[in-house]
Amino acid sequence: MNETMKTLLGRRSVRHYRTDPVDKDKLSEIVKAGLYAPTGMGRQETAIVVINNKEDRDQLSSMNAKVMGADTDPFYGAPTVIVVLAKADSRTGWQDGSAALTNMANAAYSLGLGSCWINRAKEEFESEEGKALLKKWGLEGEYTGIGHLIVGYADGQAPKAADRKEGRVFYV
Repeated sequence: MNETMKTLLGRRSVRHYRTDPVDKDKLSEIVKAGLYAPTGMGRQETAIVVINNKEDRDQLSSMNAKVMGADTDPFYGAPTVIVVLAKADSRTGWQDGSAALTNMANAAYSLGLGSCWINRAKEEFESEEGKALLKKWGLEGEYTGIGHLIVGYADGQAPKAADRKEGRVFYV
C-alpha cells in the first residue's frame, strides 16, 4: 500500500492531547496542505487562521462550548486550533473549507500529529464576539466559519477504525 493510502486509511480523530506545543515547521506543512486543497473554479476563497495563542484558543473554546450548551473544552486540550473560514458570498465556501480541513487532518497524521475536526465555527463567527476576533486577527470583510481542526501530539493511542458499513458503494 502506498503512503497516501496508509495516511487516508490510518488517520483517526484524536480527543486526548499532550500540552506540548506543535513545531512551527509541522504547522506550516499542515497549512500548506490546506492551501492546496481543491476550490471551486480555483477561486481560493478560504482563509486559515492558526491559533497558538492560549488566550485566543481558550476564548474560542469557551465560545464553542457555549454554542453546544456545555462547559467543557470542546478542543480536548489540544494546544493548536486551526480555523477555516470562507468568504460569506462564496458559492462553494462550505465545500472548499471542508476540503481544506480534510487535507490538513491527513497532513497532520502524516507528520505524526493527532487532529480532530470540530464544528460550530459558523455560530461562533456569526456572533459579535466572533466578528471581533476576526477583526483582531486582521480579517477584513464578511466570513463564514466552516470548522476548526484541533492539532497536537496525541496523549495515548488513537481509536481503532470502525468497521465500514456495507451497501454504500454502487458501480453503474
